[in-house]
Amino acid sequence: MGGGKETPRQKMIGMMYLVLTALLAMNVSKQVLKGYVTVNESIERSRKNLDDNNKRVTEAFQQAIGGNPGAQPYYEKALEAQKLIKATIEYIDKLKGKVIKVNEGLLETTPDTTTLKWALKNGKIDGYDEPTRILIGPEPSTPISGEGTATELKGKLEGLCSSMISMMDKMQTDPKTKLYPADYEQLKKKVLSMKPESSGEEEDGIKMGWESENFYHLPEGAVVCNLNKTAADLKSLEAEMLGVFSSASGKLAIKFDHIVARVVAPSSYIQAGQPYEAAVFLAASSSKLGQGDMEIIMGIDSAGAAAGGKGELVPLLNGEGAYKVSTGAEGDKEYKGVIKYKNPDGTFKYYPFNGAYKVAKAAATVSADQMNVFYAGVPNPVSASAAGISPSDISVSASGAGVRVSPKGAGKYEFNFSGTGECMVSVSAKTKDGSKSQGPPIKFRVKPLPKPELKIGGKFAPSEMKKGEMSIVGGLGAGANGFDFAANYVVISYEVIGKVKGKVIIAPGNGSSLAGEALTIFKGADVGSKVYVDAKVKGPDGKVNSTTVGIKVAR
Repeated sequence: MGGGKETPRQKMIGMMYLVLTALLAMNVSKQVLKGYVTVNESIERSRKNLDDNNKRVTEAFQQAIGGNPGAQPYYEKALEAQKLIKATIEYIDKLKGKVIKVNEGLLETTPDTTTLKWALKNGKIDGYDEPTRILIGPEPSTPISGEGTATELKGKLEGLCSSMISMMDKMQTDPKTKLYPADYEQLKKKVLSMKPESSGEEEDGIKMGWESENFYHLPEGAVVCNLNKTAADLKSLEAEMLGVFSSASGKLAIKFDHIVARVVAPSSYIQAGQPYEAAVFLAASSSKLGQGDMEIIMGIDSAGAAAGGKGELVPLLNGEGAYKVSTGAEGDKEYKGVIKYKNPDGTFKYYPFNGAYKVAKAAATVSADQMNVFYAGVPNPVSASAAGISPSDISVSASGAGVRVSPKGAGKYEFNFSGTGECMVSVSAKTKDGSKSQGPPIKFRVKPLPKPELKIGGKFAPSEMKKGEMSIVGGLGAGANGFDFAANYVVISYEVIGKVKGKVIIAPGNGSSLAGEALTIFKGADVGSKVYVDAKVKGPDGKVNSTTVGIKVAR
């Protein structure tokens, strides 16, 4: 049918083709339109469920005020937000009714005629001319404005978002309605998601705004679905707002869900013969308590806290303060503070407290049974202490393994050994009645120093080194790997064996510094070969040990 003269038969075939195409299009369209009906009914059910749930939450919220006066300001704000949302939803429903009325050609609408199922049977659910004319107008790039248009709907939604955000911001400045920061940010994000925003996409060269993207050239079924979805989203916003506000008010009504047994004693340090006293009781706190509900402030009293004074805040854990402070100088230490507790009505009560503790210089030795060890040939530092005795009044004696004890200050000693085996250490205290033993002797094992290992290039007995690392080695060191004592090991002689350009070189030397052919081996050893170092090492105990290491030369 594109050109040339057609026979009557050809014209008839062309007409039949057009009719068949139209019938197929109508069939597809009808299936799509049925989908709109299904989706719309699901959205309407969701709206109904959300509405019923929001009513129950609002009623429960109102009833909670009787036992929690602090909930009243939050409840009033919830009603204010609900009023704003309700007005917007009523506008959307009115707009939806207008679209259906005009598109279906009705003089008046009834509950039955405002359903898409009725519109599907009536046969005009696929009409898009009237919805577009009412909501957008002839030009998608410049939507019309005025009553009952998509532009007005956009303005209503923007106004709702602005009013909700403004209300929430004001709530944050009032202690009686302040929301927790995480709750505030979450709800604010939800509100802003309702603000109409265009995707910025273009269609047929025309930049589409939010109005045209949602309502231009769409059939009645799609337009109604979009309007119902917007209303359902607002109901969801209302539900989240109720949840946040009621939760915030509920946090003021403290429920003690953390109960533990506590033992408080004047002192945990008791000498033999003295009685031990303690108060034993149940302590109740709330795991939900956080900063804002209760604050523990150090270094301030009730009057200072009430006047807005600043102090150090103690972290809260399960509703209890976890006070921790570092200690330095010895002596008696005192501290004070106040617990600032928020009442359900938003006012505060202040509970002062104080305490004291003693800081003593650390003078205790820690050892494990069967693992007390000394080493021969090096000074062994020892600290001795006894409960309730000043370090200056303690004396230490020892026997076995050729021990020699040298005092180094109050409670401090140095043990040196000429042999190995066992050493018995006794601690005594000077009293007014003479020297008094502070328990049975303590057995220590005295062991020889560990055998030394060569230290090359900063590594103990390396099994492999890169050629570049070896070329900068200028000397040999020695030590006991993993040995915690300060022990001085000295290399007194060495012999280096290595292959340079295929030739084996043996280079002896004295001391720890590499010289002559020993340096040549380290600088020019063939890659893949091994360099062997055999050294004599003298330990702090005067004993000389031999140690050997084989180093593979890597690229």
